[in-house]
Amino acid sequence: MSATDLIAVGDPLPRLAAVEPAEGAYDVALTWAEGARACRRDVIDLAPIILTFKVFRPLRGDAALFAAVRLGEGGASSVWPGNPDLDIGADSLEELAEETMTNVDFAAFLERNGLTYDAAAVQLGVSRRMVAYYAKSHAVPRLVGLACRYLELRGAA
Repeated sequence: MSATDLIAVGDPLPRLAAVEPAEGAYDVALTWAEGARACRRDVIDLAPIILTFKVFRPLRGDAALFAAVRLGEGGASSVWPGNPDLDIGADSLEELAEETMTNVDFAAFLERNGLTYDAAAVQLGVSRRMVAYYAKSHAVPRLVGLACRYLELRGAA
């Protein structure tokens, strides 16, 4: 056995190709260059980070500063020029992207788990109408997306 046989290489580190502000107050559009989401474009809400950590206080309520978001060196993060403490690593952004569920993702969750709108409503504790909206047009709240992931992991869906 050679030394190279002992080296295991994991998933490639996430790297961004582009970052720009999106429609929501704390939304950014990300294009991935490398990693599990390579070549994908995601719109994610940074509120869970910005509203949790004090270091991001300057971004709260300052739309002009938030809109200045730029790609960090080598695509390793999103940064805000002139604010060296305001930096969100690509790994944290990837984690948020994984927690974000699109309408297509939600519809696929329903199909994958053989859930009717009524059954999904019971499992998620929302109305049947909201399940229909999430499957077609309305933004899927982060907590609903996380609940779907939990249900699948638990095998309850």
